[in-house]
Amino acid sequence: QVQLVESGGGLVQPGGSLRLSCAVSGGIFSRYTVSWYRQAPEKQREWISRITTTGFTAYADGVKGRFTISRDDAKKTVYVQMNSLKPEDTAVYYCRIDIGLTTYWGQGTQVTVSS
Repeated sequence: QVQLVESGGGLVQPGGSLRLSCAVSGGIFSRYTVSWYRQAPEKQREWISRITTTGFTAYADGVKGRFTISRDDAKKTVYVQMNSLKPEDTAVYYCRIDIGLTTYWGQGTQVTVSS
């Protein structure tokens, strides 16, 4: 059974930075593409970034140039460094892994950008 645990969220002022972590247990981490999503209040969950097993990265337009995704296979952890945060980045952030037809989500971590 694969489990994902996000951490690193919190309250930050506009223009500030946070680094989120997604720690994965179970399965074979090095074989997984890992994605980050977020869900703001009263909005649909949206994809923001992913990193493949070979380190290829992709970003949604709204975070490109501000967020950086990375992975440490030895620690079985994926990170997203979030810089120049804006109030509209306020959301619960989730990581996700798809294995075959099964989707695994973490419990999420809250990010609040406010002065």
